[in-house]
Amino acid sequence: MKEKETIEYLDLKHLVPFRNHPFKLRDGEEKEQLLQSIKTQDAIEPLIVRPLSESKYEVISGHRRMEIGKELGIEKIPVIVRNLTDEQAVSMMVDANLHRNNILPSERGFAYKMKWESAKKSEKTLSQPATRMRNDDVIAQSFGIGKDTLHRYIRLTYLIPELLEMVDEGKIALTPAVELSYLTNEEQQALLNEIEYADATPSLSQAQRLRDFSRQGRLTADVIFAVLSEEKANQKEQIRFPKEELQKYFLKSYTGKDMQNTILKLLDKWQRQRERNAREER
Repeated sequence: MKEKETIEYLDLKHLVPFRNHPFKLRDGEEKEQLLQSIKTQDAIEPLIVRPLSESKYEVISGHRRMEIGKELGIEKIPVIVRNLTDEQAVSMMVDANLHRNNILPSERGFAYKMKWESAKKSEKTLSQPATRMRNDDVIAQSFGIGKDTLHRYIRLTYLIPELLEMVDEGKIALTPAVELSYLTNEEQQALLNEIEYADATPSLSQAQRLRDFSRQGRLTADVIFAVLSEEKANQKEQIRFPKEELQKYFLKSYTGKDMQNTILKLLDKWQRQRERNAREER
C-alpha cells in the first residue's frame, strides 16, 4: 500500500525554483485568475518540493503559487516533500507544467529537451525490453506526439532569444523556425537585422533556402535581404495596431497575447449580440 503523504508548512525563504525551469512566470489574465482564487479561498494547493539540504527545498510543481504567495506576503506555504532523483524531478516538473493552458513553443522546446537529455543521462532506460523502443520514442508517446514533432520542438532551443520570441509571438511558424535553427548564431543575428529592416519573416521555402545557403557557406546579409525581399505567394494581409494604443485599455501586466485573446473574446460576444438583435427585429 502506498504510504500516505503528509502536508508540511515551510517558510518561503527556504524554497528555491527548479534549476533551469523552462516555464515562464508570466503576468496576465491566467496569473490574475489564480491570484484572485487564492485570495477568495484563502488557501493554496500544496506545492511539490524535494530537499536539497537541511534548509533548502527545490520546487518541482507550484512555481506560480510560490510567486503569488510572495506577492501576498504569505510567510509559510503548504508543501509535500518527496525524495526524488534528478531524473524523477525533471520528469515530474515537466509533466506537472505541460497541462497548463497557453504553453509557448519555447517552453515546450526546453521542457522536451530537459526530459530527453535527462533520459539519455540516466542509466535506467525508459525503453521496454520487449519493444526495444528508443527513449525519444517513449518520451514522444508520453506527450501524445510523434518523435519528429518532439525533435522539432527541441530544435527551437537552438534559436537566438530574439528569434525564439518571434516564434512565441506567432510571427515565425514552427516549421520555418526549425529550418532557421540550423543557422549559426552569427547568421541568425544577421537574419534578425534583416527581418527588422524589411518587416518580414521567412516562409518555410525561404527558410529552407536560407539553410541551404548556410550549409554552402554562402549566407551573407545581402543574400538574406534578397531572399526576404521576395514576395510570398500565400502572404496574407494583416491588421496591426501599435501596442501603446491598446495598452491603455488593459492592465499593465497584460502581454500582447493576453490582449489579443481578450479582444477576440469581446468581438465574439459582440457578434453574438448582433445576431441576437437581428433575430429579435424579425
